[in-house]
Amino acid sequence: MTPFAIAGVQMYVHALHPNVEGMLQRLDVLMMRFPWTQMVLFSELAPFGPLEQFKLPPENEIIDKFCEAARRHKIWLIPGSMFLTSPDDGLVRNTSLVINPDGEVIRRYAKMFPFLPYEAGVAPGNDFCVFDVPEVGRFGLSICYDMWFPETTRQLTSQGVEVLLHPVLTGTTDRDAELAIARATAAQFQCYVIDVNGLGAGGVGRSCIVDPTSLVLHQSQGQEDMFPIEIDLSMVRRQRETGMKGLGQVLKSFRDRPADFSVYDRNSGVDSYLNTLGPLEVPQQGSRAGLHVDLPATAEADINDREPKLGIGISPVMGKTTGS
Repeated sequence: MTPFAIAGVQMYVHALHPNVEGMLQRLDVLMMRFPWTQMVLFSELAPFGPLEQFKLPPENEIIDKFCEAARRHKIWLIPGSMFLTSPDDGLVRNTSLVINPDGEVIRRYAKMFPFLPYEAGVAPGNDFCVFDVPEVGRFGLSICYDMWFPETTRQLTSQGVEVLLHPVLTGTTDRDAELAIARATAAQFQCYVIDVNGLGAGGVGRSCIVDPTSLVLHQSQGQEDMFPIEIDLSMVRRQRETGMKGLGQVLKSFRDRPADFSVYDRNSGVDSYLNTLGPLEVPQQGSRAGLHVDLPATAEADINDREPKLGIGISPVMGKTTGS
């Protein structure tokens, strides 16, 4: 058995003033109540909420505070994420930090898939986040919308990641879909998924921890919650070798696949359908995008000429039959 204790913190997040002190207070309470905790994960954008106006430089005193807390409690700490400005290009990225028990930032991960078109102005990252906890196992990090793209988890687990840390900020009606994706991800990639959402401006809660068989080990509801869970990484290794419940060995099957996927070759042309879907933009009131096909005038005339006796035509707006 390879046990490791991870705690998620689902807390109320304010949008208009910082939440940092509240995070540190909750961390103190968590460690007093559950001193056996070894890693703590907060929700996406927990320190300052979802407004880009609270962006910070890449090095700042808030990070120093989180580093000091990790060192004091001797824990691994992922304090959600923050909008940080890159010193190289000046762009703002939604960035998570991985802080070790010595209070050192060992990894930074910028969200690869900002929630476009709604997170316009937030630049995507392009580096994956993988790190090892000595004598325990390999961990990976993705943020919220990243998990909707299985390629992100495929890349991480192909590098040996056994636990996927997933801070979330979801306050919308698609939370049920996200929970389904979390369970599917755990089963598909034979890994633990630690999915932590916020409350208030930080989301609708319903955080969860899922094991590699897709079993939900814990499910928060709509209130503040601290949930330490001891996971067993030897379960991941056993399942990847022998299959889930002795059945599907999906990582090995992918490794031994007979075919590659041409859709990932941007020049293959097999994804040409995607170019018919229109621009990536926020829908407007009364939008009928995707519901109609505008027929050329000649095609409409041909159809009407073929059936003059029935008085049936084709509406050029909705493509529906109309009677005279």
